[in-house]
Parts: sequence; structure tokens; C-alpha cells
Amino acid sequence: MSLFNIFIKAALIDNIVLMGFLALCSFVGMTNDEEKAFGMSVAVTFVTVMANLVAWPIYIYILKPLNLTFLSILAFILVIASLVQLVEFFLRKKIPPLYNAMGIYLPLITTNCAVLAVTLNSIQWGYTYIEAIVYAVGVSVGYMLAMILLAGLRRRIRNSPIPNFLKGTPILFVATALMSMVFMGFSGLVK
Repeated sequence: MSLFNIFIKAALIDNIVLMGFLALCSFVGMTNDEEKAFGMSVAVTFVTVMANLVAWPIYIYILKPLNLTFLSILAFILVIASLVQLVEFFLRKKIPPLYNAMGIYLPLITTNCAVLAVTLNSIQWGYTYIEAIVYAVGVSVGYMLAMILLAGLRRRIRNSPIPNFLKGTPILFVATALMSMVFMGFSGLVK
């Protein structure tokens, strides 16, 4: 599979949020407005790509040769947690309003199942180092796209007449389901 196909498949066809149903906590919690959605997406992108950059060599050059592959989840979570601490430190010092707006969702990137899934999928699917990086970038772009689209939809929904029985969470899930159906249309792009 070409690098372009890996990217398109990760970003659109197998979108981690809309097709994989991972990272729903931040997807629902951080899409109240576009700025917070974008800020969270950038933080998740940094952690996802860096985690793949670090976790892939750890698995290939340390865990696999020493027959310690059973420790891969633990090792990957430690890598992810370290990167999240780095992002948290940076945001607290350089962008305090974004740090405050993210609240509890920033440390929750550590337990964001999408970040861990990317590192595990890269190993399981036998990607080379470059393919793993492209896959991580593709997943991150797909995550960002889903976050920003839902934030825009939520802004439109706030200004629309919604029946009382659909207000709040129900209309959010309807909008998300419709977005998922739209993303299913991309399935013919890559074989």
C-alpha cells in the first residue's frame, strides 16, 4: 500500500472517531467551540505522532528482540503519558487560556484509546517506520477533521430550532451518526 493510500485510509476511510468509535470522550467533550476543538486536535496530533515515532523503535529494536512483546502496552502507555506531560507543561507556560479551557481533557489524552490504538495498529499491521508515521499523521488529521466538523455542527445546532426531545445529547449523537454515514462514502477511495 502506498503512503498516500495509508494516509487517506487513516484520515477518511477508517477515521478513528467516526469509523473506529475511539476517542469519543474528547470528541464529545471538547467540541463545544471550534477553538477548543482545534487546540485539543493539535495536542492529540502531537502526542499521537510522537508516540508512534518513539513506540515503533522501542517495539522493533528492544521489546521484540528481547522477547518482551507482552510489555508493549505498558511501554506505549508510559511513552504516551510522558508526551502528554510535555504538552501539558508547554500549554501551561505558553498558552494558559487553552490549558484552562481543556481542563480535565488534557491529562485524559494519556488514556485516549485512539493514541494507543495508533501505536498498536502500526505494529500489528506490520508498517515500516515511515508507514507508521504516515499512518499516525493520517489518523491525527482524521481526528482533527472530525473534531472541527462536529464543533461547527454544534454551533449550527445551537442556533437551530430543535424539538425538545432531541435537545442536548440526542441531537449530538444524531449529528455524529450522520457524519459517520458521510465518512462511509469515502470507502471507495482506496482499495
